[in-house]
Amino acid sequence: MGVSWEESVTYSINAIYLLFSAYLVFVMQIGFAMICAGSVRAKNAMNIMLTNVVDAVVGSISFYLFGFAFAYGTSNPFIGTHLFALSHIPNATYDYAFFLYQWAFAIAVTGITSGSIAERTQFSAYLVFSFFLSGFVYPVVAHWLWSSSGWLSPTSTHLLLGSGAIDFAGSGVVHLVGAVAGLWGSIIEGPRTGRFDSSGRPMPLRGHSATLVVLGTFLLWFGWFGFNPGSFDKILVAYPGTSDQGNWTSVGRTAVTTILAGSTAGITTLFGRRLLVGHWDAMDVCNGLLGGFVAITSGCSVVEPWAAIICGFVSAWVLIGLNIVALKLNYDDPLEAAQLHGGCGTWGLLFTGLFAKEEFVIQVYNSGEIGVSRPYGVLLGGGWGLFGAQVIEILTIFGWVSVTMGPIFYALHKLEILRIPVNEEVAGIDISCHGGYAYAQENYHLRLYGDYMPIQHALS
Repeated sequence: MGVSWEESVTYSINAIYLLFSAYLVFVMQIGFAMICAGSVRAKNAMNIMLTNVVDAVVGSISFYLFGFAFAYGTSNPFIGTHLFALSHIPNATYDYAFFLYQWAFAIAVTGITSGSIAERTQFSAYLVFSFFLSGFVYPVVAHWLWSSSGWLSPTSTHLLLGSGAIDFAGSGVVHLVGAVAGLWGSIIEGPRTGRFDSSGRPMPLRGHSATLVVLGTFLLWFGWFGFNPGSFDKILVAYPGTSDQGNWTSVGRTAVTTILAGSTAGITTLFGRRLLVGHWDAMDVCNGLLGGFVAITSGCSVVEPWAAIICGFVSAWVLIGLNIVALKLNYDDPLEAAQLHGGCGTWGLLFTGLFAKEEFVIQVYNSGEIGVSRPYGVLLGGGWGLFGAQVIEILTIFGWVSVTMGPIFYALHKLEILRIPVNEEVAGIDISCHGGYAYAQENYHLRLYGDYMPIQHALS
């Protein structure tokens, strides 16, 4: 039986929208690379840029070979398909466009983890954990939440607590997974040399380029319009009993809640840090902005714009508070990745359980079906079903990533292929591992003086 003209047009528009969204999400890799490069010292810029490229290329292969099958197979609610089964694309349910979009998400996860362990990790270790994280650990979580057969999925036929957990674009699936992996990597490696003095006081190891950080932040902001609104993989879905509503109405709302949460978090972090440290800092507002985006990613499609402002305001203080705690505990994360993606991602999941609106939940997960009732935000009178599912998601992700990535990092540590030697770390990973510094001035000094001292020391 042939496909009607209307069906063909609908499929084409949905495919184009999904592909465009995938391209936007891929732009976030550029943003990650710029933020990572700007946040590390110049002597490690080449290394961190290379690891960002490796995250993408290794993740592409592992997600194609194994990851997609684990995420969107239908063998059981806990893991998509059996081990070593290749991802068969296309199939009766998923086409190439859907695969590409999910691939862009998978490679974003490893970028988060790379930031946590920057400036002291051997390059070979990146190859190992990138492959394992994007090919197995992340896809299993994606299956739980985003596959219709997943046990935590809000589209499952057997809804957990009558609700399922709502993580629309991945505050938990993407950000919390990457953050917990990075947390364990950073703890097992220990802080960078010189980050804390002999009495445990933090010493500043500032990144070398605020320009790159700001550029990366705006690129991530741009890409987030594919990350959140793009998660409507089919926009031409008409709601029953209406002539003017469909997923296309939710797309615009999702974009608005995204920018409001991020902007509120950015300005709150700017003023909050001004009160704490006494000056304005571009790095603070950039991290605060990203924290707001991370937090709203879970509930962006099911909350009102006014609620997104609350989300962003709280996420800013979550980030500020966790950074203070991290310093107290001598925890070193050059990009604040665990605090930002983990802390704000956790808050975002809880926020959804508090503020999700029933009408929007039904629009997104039941195509606006009339007569359907679902649990929604506790503070809006929706009971505890959704909030309970959100808490279970948080605990499950933390446990799963801990028991998988923790042993990987520990094994790399025991095999002495995780952290670089101290003398190479002090000299800079670029010259010790990659043949030269990223910047011509540093390379000129190396040829002229034959040592690894920063150029300002040589001229003093």
